Amino acid sequence: MEGAAASSEGLRYAEYTRVPTGAGKGQAELDRGLARTMIAVGLGVATVAFAGRYAFHLWKPLEQAITETAKRISTSSLSSYYKGGFEQKMSRREASLILGVSPSAGKAKIRTAHRRIMILNHPDKG
Repeated sequence: MEGAAASSEGLRYAEYTRVPTGAGKGQAELDRGLARTMIAVGLGVATVAFAGRYAFHLWKPLEQAITETAKRISTSSLSSYYKGGFEQKMSRREASLILGVSPSAGKAKIRTAHRRIMILNHPDKG
């Protein structure tokens, strides 16, 4: 009887431990899919790393070219205001440079330019 009891217990455990053939195939396909995903992620990370390395190597000469170009552009050319020194007595040329009009501009144009600068520089502005 002991042999019969042991074999029935063995059959009971065998039912739980036995893997159906269909489930085993599914697990193998799942493992292959996971492996493919991991390989794709690894290749993606490697591609990004190599691209970043290439960009850093490329950036050094570009950085020098950009700094040289920025030095060539003078800051006074970017501003629309006259930044020169003032003479003892203001000449018509210097006044027209400050206002941003031509020296032969009419009274109306000079007044509007003066008004615009006064409004921009007024302490109560804003």
